[in-house]
Amino acid sequence: MESYDAIVIGAGVIGSSVAYHLARFGARNVLVLDRTQIGAGTTSQSSGILRTHYSVMENVEMAKASWSIFNDFSGYLDDEEASAGLVKCGYLVCAPEGSKLEPLRSALAGQQAQGIEVRLLDQAQARELLPIAKFDDAALIGYEPEAGFADAYMVATGFARAARRKGVKIMEGVNVERLLVEGGKVVGVETSRGTFHSNTVVSTQNIWAKDIERWTGVASPVVPERHAVLALEGPEAYSFQMPVFKDLGSPGMLYCRSYGGNQMLVSEGTVGETLAQPDNEQGDISLDYIVDVGAQVAERFPSYETAGLASSWTGVYDVTPDWNPVLGRLPEVQGLVVGYGFSGHGFKLSPAVGRVLAQEALGLATDVPLAPYSIERFRNGRLLTGKYGLGAVS
Repeated sequence: MESYDAIVIGAGVIGSSVAYHLARFGARNVLVLDRTQIGAGTTSQSSGILRTHYSVMENVEMAKASWSIFNDFSGYLDDEEASAGLVKCGYLVCAPEGSKLEPLRSALAGQQAQGIEVRLLDQAQARELLPIAKFDDAALIGYEPEAGFADAYMVATGFARAARRKGVKIMEGVNVERLLVEGGKVVGVETSRGTFHSNTVVSTQNIWAKDIERWTGVASPVVPERHAVLALEGPEAYSFQMPVFKDLGSPGMLYCRSYGGNQMLVSEGTVGETLAQPDNEQGDISLDYIVDVGAQVAERFPSYETAGLASSWTGVYDVTPDWNPVLGRLPEVQGLVVGYGFSGHGFKLSPAVGRVLAQEALGLATDVPLAPYSIERFRNGRLLTGKYGLGAVS
């Protein structure tokens, strides 16, 4: 039975980040196990938007820490060939009069309090940045210039390559079948390729995190939820120079960004389709959904009333009751550290999450406090519920 300082389950963007940081912080013998390939699961379905805008201030701190790494990805990894595929186009968010107005005002002030550059714009200034949109109903508009989008798959493979250079062993096509626990302590994992020993296991299994409950008996409050993404081709290009946009005034709290430098990537930031079992295969997108989202887009982008559907796909979120992740140790199982339930914003937080989970696994002080993200919050009622309602912005 092979023995390791730490075993990481999952080689998506979170697991790859954890593995790299374990080695960076001194772990000499780390094993990563993935059921398929590096970054091939839910990571590959990410819309890739990067922002520090959240109504949950703990997330702002985590996103801010992540942004500093995204902004110098190759330098951070000491790999001149590494790239996050970063497009720094800014992030624009607006709300009309109504229930979203004061939450937005509070969130923008919270960002500013943490030293993040956020500007308040009038309607004319917003149109200069995003001339294909109209802002006639916008009562409050915020703009985060140091934001944009990147490529989640490139980030995952960049972390994985850097981890391997530091001696991490990554095994693809290996299914973890059981967590081995003796006397309440982790001693290893049983897999489709044999048994591996370690007193430290970090699970980054996202939509498959219910395995933790099956292995340990500890309830894992996470469900898989499918969301659809559309790429629209309109008469006016949504260029790379135009900011990512969050429309809190639309029924679906739409988010959109440039796709391919010409098309619009768009999806709703609301509750999706709950799946009975984890499944990240492509799902069906109904014509009714496409028509509904298209109508919402046309309300904000008038010329897109005649837009065509260029492509579409689905992605699956690992969703918790408050739409925020569970991070840290499970009190009932010594040696087990978890990171799951990212609810659509795992990529945005992945560099910082990888750091803090690695620090926690190695018994180091964490850059960002993990107590608010503890599984205990679902037992004591101290949830991290966002002020915009359930959805991907929290």
